[in-house]
Amino acid sequence: MTVPQEQCQSSAQDVPHLDIDPFSDDFLSMPYPYHAQMRDAGPIVWLDRYGLWASARHEEVKAALNDWDRFSSAAGVGLANFRTEKPFRPPSLILEVDPPQHTRSRAVLARILSPKMMQQVRAEFERQADILIDALVEKREIDGIKDLAARYPLRVFPDAVGLSDEGRENLLLYGDMVFNSFGPHNAIFARSVERYGPVSSWIMDKCRREQLRPDGFGDLIYQAADRGEITYEEAPLLVRSFLSAGVDTTVNGLGNSLYCMAAFPEQYAKLVATPALARPAFEEVLRFESPVQTFFRTTIKPVEFAGVQMKENDKVLLFLAGANRDERQWKSPDVFDIERKPTGHMAFGSGIHGCVGQAVARLEGEVILTALAKKVKRIESTGEPVRRLNNTLRAFGSLPMRFIPH
Repeated sequence: MTVPQEQCQSSAQDVPHLDIDPFSDDFLSMPYPYHAQMRDAGPIVWLDRYGLWASARHEEVKAALNDWDRFSSAAGVGLANFRTEKPFRPPSLILEVDPPQHTRSRAVLARILSPKMMQQVRAEFERQADILIDALVEKREIDGIKDLAARYPLRVFPDAVGLSDEGRENLLLYGDMVFNSFGPHNAIFARSVERYGPVSSWIMDKCRREQLRPDGFGDLIYQAADRGEITYEEAPLLVRSFLSAGVDTTVNGLGNSLYCMAAFPEQYAKLVATPALARPAFEEVLRFESPVQTFFRTTIKPVEFAGVQMKENDKVLLFLAGANRDERQWKSPDVFDIERKPTGHMAFGSGIHGCVGQAVARLEGEVILTALAKKVKRIESTGEPVRRLNNTLRAFGSLPMRFIPH
């Protein structure tokens, strides 16, 4: 990639320059040594390969995420700059906009995904978790991704949104493509967009009101349009936000949970002994193996940040997963400990653009880990885990494992 001259000039300060490609197979397979290299280099570094700023320290990542007025999401949360190039799809009305549009959209989604609503769906989420884990205990030998981490979110979340059963596997393909699009147009991205046309058409068709079950999350968005809180043109795009971000991220959160429970049996034993640790255990998974590894921001005016002068339209790459293992923030950050209190982790972002669906993800993680603790005495790895490389997500393609029942 050729770096524009003006971007090179913006880096001509006393800032560490690193020749790191955060979208290479090597980096995506094992990012943590690179995160440490960036943190050790300084609060802000310059990545020569892409001509952009980056930070993997907790303090700076959190500060930038909370400063939407200077670090914009409306220019895209990926490498592309929507101020200078056309987005490949209509921008998300929740992830890729700033106030006042963001304020209106988020108010609607936050009400739909409120704690009260989570209580209403909790019993069904728990019932489905018990049914699934019972079946997998009977099976014993499973693929943790195909049989559990992907299967469970594809059941409960589309049900809650109000989708029909047909074609739900498209949600995984679409989510994989969306999160890959936040990086460069590399081979990983190219593989994920091969089926973009038909999958995109399927998604937008499912976002129409007549395709949604009455009073599901999707229909509640249209009811907000009925009240004039949003427009009818905005409604299907907000439903799309549910479908593009609400499944794949949780699949990876559950997959990473299974991986950690198998890799650290002493920690899983703690969970089995005390199932009430399910929620903090899931939070520690999110910190230790963050499903969403990175997000970009764009400066919309000249900015001084962490002692660095940034120009208008500079891209800033924020390593959420790097912040979550910052030794300045966490004691022994490379240790997985479900009794840790990882309050303040960046796995869901922070500030006004913090993940609006995090309550759903937390509910799914908690009920699955609770069901496992009650029904499965031990989780054993039976083969080498297979990574599914994604420009933004920390994901597995396969997790061969065995469930040993109580």
